[in-house]
Amino acid sequence: MLASNHIALKEWSAICSALGDGTQSLILRKGGIHEGRDGFRVAHREFWLFPTYAHEAASGLENEANALLARAEAERPSPGLVRISQYAVVTDVHEVREESRLAHLAGQHLWSPQTVSDRFQYRLPGLFVLMLRIYAGEAPQVIPDSPHFAGCRSWVELPLELSTTGFAPVLSDHEFVLRREALHRALGVASRHA
Repeated sequence: MLASNHIALKEWSAICSALGDGTQSLILRKGGIHEGRDGFRVAHREFWLFPTYAHEAASGLENEANALLARAEAERPSPGLVRISQYAVVTDVHEVREESRLAHLAGQHLWSPQTVSDRFQYRLPGLFVLMLRIYAGEAPQVIPDSPHFAGCRSWVELPLELSTTGFAPVLSDHEFVLRREALHRALGVASRHA
């Protein structure tokens, strides 16, 4: 894990909470409208999770995510501020081109089936599945919001390097290996260990 980093990936705040408390360990990405014809690419293997509130709605999540959505909204920082709490290291990247395979991931994430399908079908069919090892520290880091962060884009550069000192994995090594193996089984790929 890097000692500090200034790269962040934008994700719904409720999903950031789910990643941060170990409820889920993967994300599904398609990319925003500002990412060009090629869409999303895994440009960085380590990054901060940048919680967003645009496009986030209870209808886009499974019912069990309602408490996380409410918590994320309650913890939303004051206007003009961004709260950064989780650091992610990508361990696996899978590009899924058959929508039927995504149904096997049910229970491993909190997006509704309709949200998953909508993301898969957006522009060219396909979706990236990223397995993430999530780390958290004692207290969130708060930075000023900026127009530079706005828009439908996945990656943003923070104005300063944030330190990962004192951050620890939210899941034990054993639990994380079990999650990776479950993902590999769901997608029908050979299991690999970090």
